[in-house]
Parts: sequence; C-alpha cells; structure tokens
Amino acid sequence: MMLRSWFKTATVGLMTTVFAAPSLAATEIQWWHAMGGKLGEKVEELANGFNASQSDYKVVPVNKGNYTETMTSTIAAFRAGEQPHIVQVFEVGTATMMAAEGAIYPVYELMEDAGVAFDQSEYLPAVISYYQTTDNKLLSLPFNSSTPVLWYNKDAFKAAGLDPENPPKTWADMAAASEKLMAAGNECAFSFGWQSWVMLENFSAWHNLPLGTMENGFAGLGAEFVFADQPETVKHFEMLAQYAKDGVFDYGGRRGESLPKFTNGECAMWMNSSAYYASMVAQAQFEFGQGQLPYHADVAGAPQNSIIGGATLWVLQGHESPEYKGVAEFFKYLSSAEVQADWHQATGYVPITTGAYDLSKEQGFYESNPGTDTAIVQLSLNQPTPNSRGLRFGNFVQIRDIINEEMEAIWSGQKTAAEGLADAQRRGNDLLRQFEADNTGG
Repeated sequence: MMLRSWFKTATVGLMTTVFAAPSLAATEIQWWHAMGGKLGEKVEELANGFNASQSDYKVVPVNKGNYTETMTSTIAAFRAGEQPHIVQVFEVGTATMMAAEGAIYPVYELMEDAGVAFDQSEYLPAVISYYQTTDNKLLSLPFNSSTPVLWYNKDAFKAAGLDPENPPKTWADMAAASEKLMAAGNECAFSFGWQSWVMLENFSAWHNLPLGTMENGFAGLGAEFVFADQPETVKHFEMLAQYAKDGVFDYGGRRGESLPKFTNGECAMWMNSSAYYASMVAQAQFEFGQGQLPYHADVAGAPQNSIIGGATLWVLQGHESPEYKGVAEFFKYLSSAEVQADWHQATGYVPITTGAYDLSKEQGFYESNPGTDTAIVQLSLNQPTPNSRGLRFGNFVQIRDIINEEMEAIWSGQKTAAEGLADAQRRGNDLLRQFEADNTGG
C-alpha cells in the first residue's frame, strides 16, 4: 500500500499552525505503540509520569501489536480519519513514513510551531542522524534506540578457560573462543537474532561497506542494493554458513526467538540488541557481560561505527492545534535527562541526549553495571560515513523478509552464500523500483 495516499482521505479536522491555549479539561493525546511486556509497562509509566507532571494534557498509550501491526493499524486509521497523534514506527519504516507527504508533522516544525524549546545539539548524533533530512532537520523523535552488541556468558567463559572480562574483539577471536567453548561442552558457541539488522545491515556499517548506492538511500530514490557485490560480505556469510554446518552457530529465528538459547545456557554468546538488558537481568541464571560486535581485522577501516535500531515517535496530521502543543510538551518531557536516564538504565536502550548519558555516568550506573555503555561507545566510535549513518530504503519492511528468507536458505545449506546474497539483492532491488514507481508516478 502506498503511504502517500494516507492523507487523501483524511480531510477532517486538519491542523492549523496557530496554537490556541488548552481548555480547562485535560486535552487527550493518543499514543499508539508496539511495546509489550515489561517494556509496555514502562511506556505506561512514562505516560503516567507526564500526566502527573501537569494538568493540561493526558497522554493515553495504546498497544497496537508488533511494529508491523502498529504501522498497518495506523495506515488504516489515517485513511478513516481516526489516526492517533503519535505513532511508534521502527527504523526501517522511515523512508515509507517520509513518502507519506501531508500525513506527517515533522518534529522540528512541531516544536517550532508550539514554541517549545528544542535544541538538536543536545541529542546524540549517532541516534538522530538516522531520522534527519539531508539538511539535518529532525523528522521524528528517537524513542527506543538500540544497537546490537555481543552478549556473553561469563560463567561459560570461565569454565572454558577464557577470560570472563575479555570478550572476543575480532572474528578471529570469536573462532578461538568458539573452539574452546565447544570443547568445554557448550551445545553451541553463538547465536544471533534480528539477523538482517545484525549480520547484514550492521555488519556493513561496522566494516564501512555500502549496503546500497546513494548513501544507503539517504540521497533519495533510485538507490540500488550492492551488498552482494562486496567480497567481504560474501566471505563473512560463507564463514557463518560453515559455522552453521558445524553446529558452532545455531540459528534460532528472525527476531528475538533465539534469546532462550543464550539465557538457558545453551549458547555461550549471542549477538542482538542492547535493549535485551532487562530480559538478561530477569532470565539469565549466570553472570553475563556485553562486548562490542566482532569485526574482521583484515577489512580496512573496521571497526567504524554500528547503526541503531528500534523506533521513533512520528506525529500525524489531522488534529486540532492545541493538541499538538501537548504533543510538543510530552516530547520535551521524554527528552529530559532524568526521564531518558531512567529509561536507558531500565531497558538497555541508549539515551537520546548527551545530558541523559552524562547523568547516568554521574549516578554511577556504568560503574555498577559494567558494559552497559557498550552500545553508546560503539555507536559513537567514529564519525558516521555514508556507509555507516544508517539506511533509508523504501519497502524495507518487506525487503527484510526477503533477506531473512535468503539467509535461512544459506544457513540450511540450500544456497551458497553468494547465491543467497545475490538473490536477496535482486529481489530487494525489484521492491525498491516498485517503491520508486509508487512515489514518483512512474
């Protein structure tokens, strides 16, 4: 479905640019999100905190399922003129949201129109750069931003004769550690989740390799995938395929389904989002640690910097101006150092402001919880390049499904690494051309 058509049927109650004073009754702000379980409870806590801090506005968070379901619900609601004020959209939906001209209310415009103080220099560059225009204007508010890290079982490391305070830094180190861990009786040395994000998108950024042309899509429509043309990427997937064949790497699912392989002690290492910190604290019956993603030392420029995942908060058009004043005030509240530091420390998501990061350091959080700053260090390791700023490809939600299918064919031995990557690239480029046609009238 072409998102540009969102606003064509939502003509009732279009906003004005002059903000009126709120009424005496609390103005309700609808916030649709995709956070379940403990994270959903934390979202409720955030809304309640804001609601208690003032009496003019009431934020009402509503869980709409997973990321894809939330986005689908929003499209349907907008077409019916029943859209929320705020919707949480995962990072791969950025290009699709940007194409919905007339449907979104850019954050930089919102804050300016509302007269609410907003200084982009306070936000971590590695986080907001993913969601900015080419002239560095912020489109959506980073909310739950994370990056993949290497989780490892310190107890398993000790049992295998490895240094529990020194996780593998390179893939050569991973090979040596894996051999010892398997010899010590571990069922598998490592697994990973959100595999396209971790093993292709972040692998490319971490090694300063292009995923696609036109600055990974940031420069506009017309980009093409080129990851299958990178010898380093093909070689990496050949290595992983061999590890899968040998049982060193055990595949457990496309998203976070492989988490139990780590938390139950089956696999000694796991590569996935830093935002699994709360899950680790709750589920792991052993001492765990975090390290940076391993890199291939023979690739020039590695390690570069990793890229974020997670989601941002987009504001939708079609509401009355006083309500947007409340949205702006809520975003100011969410961005405060105290709220962001608490969110970061409780969840493992990175703080979106330098103030929250500094406050966490002042509070001694990183000293008491070694490794919890790994994601921030990794994201900020070097100034982002066109290959490591992020990605902005249309139809990427569907393209990720294609990449996952081809990766699974590689792990199972149905295709070679070169074949699977080439097929993913070809099929992905077809969807890019479809997105381009849908949004240019071609």
